[in-house]
Parts: sequence; structure tokens; C-alpha cells
Amino acid sequence: MRLSHEWSHATPVFDDENLVSCAGLVPVLALAEQAGLSQLIGEKVSITSWRVRSAGANPVGKLSSIIAGMAAGADSIDDLDVIRAGGMDRLFGEVYACSTMGQFLREFTHGTTSQLASVARAHLRALVQRTGCLPGIEARCFVDIDSLLRPVYGHQKQGASFGHTKIASRQVLRKGLSPLATVISTETGAPLIAGMRLRAGKAGSGKGAASMVAEAIRTARAAGASGQILVRGDSAYGNRAVVGACLKAGARFSVVLTKNRAVQRAIATIADSAWTPVHYPGAVIDPDTGQLISDAEVAEVQYTAFAGTKTPVTARLIVRRVRDRAKDNELFPVYRYHPFFTNNTEPAPQADITHRQHAIVESVFADLIDGPLAHLPSGSFAANHAWAWCATITHNLLRAAGALTSAEHAVARGATLRRRIVNVPARLARPQRRPMLHLPRHWPWAAYWTRLWDNVFTTGKAPPAAA
Repeated sequence: MRLSHEWSHATPVFDDENLVSCAGLVPVLALAEQAGLSQLIGEKVSITSWRVRSAGANPVGKLSSIIAGMAAGADSIDDLDVIRAGGMDRLFGEVYACSTMGQFLREFTHGTTSQLASVARAHLRALVQRTGCLPGIEARCFVDIDSLLRPVYGHQKQGASFGHTKIASRQVLRKGLSPLATVISTETGAPLIAGMRLRAGKAGSGKGAASMVAEAIRTARAAGASGQILVRGDSAYGNRAVVGACLKAGARFSVVLTKNRAVQRAIATIADSAWTPVHYPGAVIDPDTGQLISDAEVAEVQYTAFAGTKTPVTARLIVRRVRDRAKDNELFPVYRYHPFFTNNTEPAPQADITHRQHAIVESVFADLIDGPLAHLPSGSFAANHAWAWCATITHNLLRAAGALTSAEHAVARGATLRRRIVNVPARLARPQRRPMLHLPRHWPWAAYWTRLWDNVFTTGKAPPAAA
């Protein structure tokens, strides 16, 4: 592909008021309105301005502008200006400048952030009912909890402190803020974010996890999870508080236990004949022997956790063992053991596969880091917390839009949805006073885009009134 010699001498001029660079925001924000986003914000969010008198006014328009900018790819406050280019003010009303939205975010407090969290949970429930983006939730769903450390820089970031994180499989200390997130998924449905709590970087991974799990279970129930709910987590969440919250809410649990002496004694009681090979999805079978090339095996034993407390819990301790290939010349096989504690009723091999699918939460983190959580843009802790909740709403909205587009887009990454569906250029026209969007000819995903448009607007509801 080569540039034409003629156009190498062209004069670029940014002057067309009838062009927009992200026409996909029209059906996406219409979907947000059909799920009641503006109504929820108007009912639940009330901000009293402390710094600038007018900064907290009209939270509906300002929050929906932030969400629109994030859906178009903004990962900082300055990037939110993308929604003001070209003819965007003709498509949407109440399109605010990024400086106005920055002032607005700095007016948030812990209380108003909690109001925004309530909006996000209610909007998730409405999106699930409107689009069916969690298929099979009525039969069984999964709640996964995990945290990450987002690096920040400078001396004026409230709450920033040094915490442990893994980079290239090594534990390192890094200055940042630590969001704790819960996600809801099903066997065939991509995960939606149920909760997001911003914490100081030095906060332990399990701090506040029990209340987050309880809230996520209530959100899943409200979204239609009338069947089994399985809560999954790593060793930071294998504690009495999280397990107790699961049992109190009527959910099952599958959490990793730290290998203390009691756990090691339980593992030692497993007979050699009890170990069963695990056939992981995508595992390779040796064509000569017909056996799995993977040497992972599982076994289980009954175990009473938290025995020294007032609330002991007896359930299954399922252990996965793998040959330690770092010791090639051993006299006898040396294994690494990975135990987890669960009351899941599946057979041990299937329960192990189900538990390891907890890694789906990492795909959510990757989406957020590749999108609105690339930065935590403000010096104010509450503003960054509100930013994280806006990122949550945006993630769920894009996921629901993907579900209305195709089965492929229902599980696509956020970056893919933005490239194919949202960031589509268009020219605004009114032939015979009839509004029309002229989109690129031969757009590779035109059929999908049209399907989303039809699925959103065939309900007879009007386009959104605010960006």
C-alpha cells in the first residue's frame, strides 16, 4: 500500500462540522439509556460542590459524557475531549469539556462514590435483562474476586503507597493504588464487573473482600441468578470472612488455601492410588500411548478449615499436583501441590478445571488496563475512585453492546469493540430533512454494526438525549 504522489502535497484542514469519528456511540449510548443510565444517575447521585460552586451541577450529563469518552477510548481526563470533535454536539446534547468533567470528578467524596456504585450495580442488572449478556445465569453463574496494583507517579496522589505485585513472575514493590474487583460470568457469557473498590497500594489483597463478595452475590441474584452461584478466589481470599460470607448468602465457594502445616498434613494423608489425571481443555494426547502429555493429577480429602475459631467449616480439600521439572535427576518423583478448599459438588477433576477458570478475571483487568484504567488521572483519591466506577459502567455497557452485535463480539475484547463498533467515522447529512449517517463504504464489520443498530432501535426507544 503506497501513498499517492498527488495526496502527498495535499493541505490538511480540520474544519468539517459534519464529520464524527465515533458514530458507534449512537447505538451504544442509546442502549445505556434504554437500561436507564440517566434516570439512575438522576435518582441516586447528588453532589454538593465544595471547591467550585457549579462543578457538581448536572451529574447526569457529566457522568454520561465521561462514560461516552471512555467508550470511545479515552484513558485520561484530557482524552475526554474526543466527544466534542466534529458534529458530536449535533448528535448529542450536554457534551461537556474535559476541564469541566475534571472539576466535577474532584467534587466526589466517599459518599457520592457510593452513590455511583449503586448506579453501576443497578445498570448492570438492567443491561442483563435488556440484552441477555449473561446467558445461563438462571442456572449457574460464577463470582470471581481479585485485585491488582495500578502504578501511579508523583507526590500528590492521595492514597498512593508501595504494595507488592508480580512482574515477569517476580514479586516487586511498586507505588500505586490497588483496585479490588468482583466479576460475574457464566459458562458461555463473558464477565461483567459487579464491584470495584479503590484502595491504597499497601492494602492487603483480601482487605474488604468479604463485603465485596456479599454485594456481588446480591447483584447476581438481582440480575437473575436463581440457581447456583460459585465464588472463586486465590489464596488472598481463602479466609474465614470470605467463606462465611459465601455460606451466609447461600453461595458455594472455591478458594485457595495457604499451605500451612494443617493443610500439608491433610495432603500427606492422600493415598498414591487416589490421584487422577486431569484432562484440561486443549490438553495434548500422545498419539503413540493415548495418554495425556500433561502430568497434572488431582485428588481430594475432607478437611476442616478454621478449626481453631468459633466457625469451623468442613468441606473438600482438592489438591492438584504437578511434577517439579526443576528437579530432573531426583531419585523419586518430586511434586508441587496446589490445594483449594471448596464445597462444589462436581467430581474432583471437573472441580479443578472450574476453579482454574477463575483466571477469567485477568482478562477483565487486561481490558481495563488497555482502556480507561490505563491511568488513574486525578490527584484526588475519591476522583480516582469515581473514575474507576465510570470505567466499570463503560466495560459492562460495551460488553452488552457486543452481545447485541454477534456471538463473536459478545466475548471480544474492549479494544476490539471500540475498533470495530464504536470508532467508526461518519458524515452527518439531512437529505429532505431526514437525518442520515454516511458510514465508510466496504467497512469490514458493516453487517455487525447494522445488527447492533437494529437490535437497539427496533425497540422503538429514542436515541440518547445526553452524551
